Amino acid sequence: MNKGKLYLIPSPLGENDPAEVIPAPVLERLSSIDCYVVEEVRTARRYLSRAGLKGHIEGLEFHELNEHTPLSEIAPLVHLFENGRDVGLISEAGLPAVADPGAQLVGLCHREGIEVVPLVGPSSLMLALMASGLNGQSFAFVGYIPAKTEERRAAIKRLEKRSAAEHQTQILIETPYRNDALLSDLAATCSGKTLITVAANLTQPDAFIRTQTAARWKEHPVTIGKRPCVFLILA
Repeated sequence: MNKGKLYLIPSPLGENDPAEVIPAPVLERLSSIDCYVVEEVRTARRYLSRAGLKGHIEGLEFHELNEHTPLSEIAPLVHLFENGRDVGLISEAGLPAVADPGAQLVGLCHREGIEVVPLVGPSSLMLALMASGLNGQSFAFVGYIPAKTEERRAAIKRLEKRSAAEHQTQILIETPYRNDALLSDLAATCSGKTLITVAANLTQPDAFIRTQTAARWKEHPVTIGKRPCVFLILA
């Protein structure tokens, strides 16, 4: 049976005009796809409308895949690719399938022999690493760490120990409303000389990127607020 391809479609990290941060060939590809698997339909419809498909949204087919999607609903998505139909995967922001439930669809496609095509776009993780001044030769993305204070501080200690042993940058993220609590714990838990980078609202007019020692963060705390943020540490 002829199967279509899965296109991994990047989206802006914030409210940028898609034309400002998404390459033109990617935006042009959208006009040839009429079926999308998305993290949230409302957000995806708004993005595609701003990306050049305004007036054509009602003719598109959407399927949601997010953290609440039961595993039993993922395997049937393979039928979307029948008869050579291409499908686009869009996450809420940035690159799909990175710290994103869309990875499950990508895995399904590999198992079913469906070609996966990643398209170029913004990655908050890579932008933060680029701007950090920390080790870009060896790094690890560890995602979220525990939310409870004692467990979180223990996790920070483990990450700092790993960073020191391997001279490896550790990259982590947090739910926006816990940003300030995480930064406070990083500053309080890490050795005073450990470097910590805070990269918030990347690509936005109010983007904030700063690298300094834990001691410096402790002496001069900042308020990040409920903004998308990436944290990096290097011991």
